[in-house]
Order: sequence, then structure tokens, then C-alpha cells
Amino acid sequence: MATYTRTTAVRRLTGAPYGDTLAIPFRFATTAAGVPVGTDATVALVATDVVRLGIIPAGTRLLDHVAVISDAFTASATYSMGFAYVDGTDSTEVPQDAAYFTAASTSLASVAVQRKATTTAPVTLPKDAWLTMTHAGATHSSVGIIDVTVIGQAVGVN
Repeated sequence: MATYTRTTAVRRLTGAPYGDTLAIPFRFATTAAGVPVGTDATVALVATDVVRLGIIPAGTRLLDHVAVISDAFTASATYSMGFAYVDGTDSTEVPQDAAYFTAASTSLASVAVQRKATTTAPVTLPKDAWLTMTHAGATHSSVGIIDVTVIGQAVGVN
């Protein structure tokens, strides 16, 4: 298993003047050879590879996510979407979860709009976390594009 980080992964945080709702966008794409674009990867994704799409800021209460697959990935390719802490240390209060948003059997093989498919309760991140996509199924070997928006609430850290 390899872990790849988007080299253009930036911390995006904007606020609305009359509310605390967040919609944090992330994009992931691969080349025709299945190599992640804009990452430190040099080879195609294989099962159990993890891609860090960007940072979800501490104090975000995770509510939902929307994933738009606008260009299908390889047939039989699946993924899970979750989070892992930037500092590499788990939290007993809110344990990191590689399948918080979607389970490992979620298909990447056709264009689709997907929502949070797990029954995990909303949690507030106590520290910055990577939005992670864990590749499963077939080795990736085609162009693919997925745009993910994490929907949350800026509640701050206690």
C-alpha cells in the first residue's frame, strides 16, 4: 500500500457572513495510465493505495459529502472516502476513519453523483485532517475525474 499526497493540496476555508456552513471542494483526477494528477505519485493506483485530497480544518463538524464522478475510472475500481489526521496521531475522542463517508465497495467505474453512504454520526474534528480516498478493486488504468465537496459546520475546537 502506498500513500500519495496531492502536491496542490491547500487548506481552503471560507466563511459566509451570516452562517457557519462550510462546503469544502476537492478534485482528484488521473491520467490515461491511471497515475494521479497533481500528486507525488509516479505509478497507477492499485488496491489499498491512499490519496490525501486536501485538508479539512480542525473544528469542522462533518455532516455530509457529495462526490461527482464526471469521468469514470477503470471498470471494477472502487473506493472509500474518509479522514486521517494530518499529524499522524489518532484521537480517542474522534478516531480517524477511512470509510467515514463511503464504504470500500463504492464504485468509481461509472459517472455518478454520490452522497454520504454510511450511517456514521456527525463528528467534530479536534485537529486538522486529510480527506482520504482509499482505492480498492482493480488497478487503475484510465482517465478518471471525481470532484468531492465536504459539507460541514464551522463549530471550532474546544
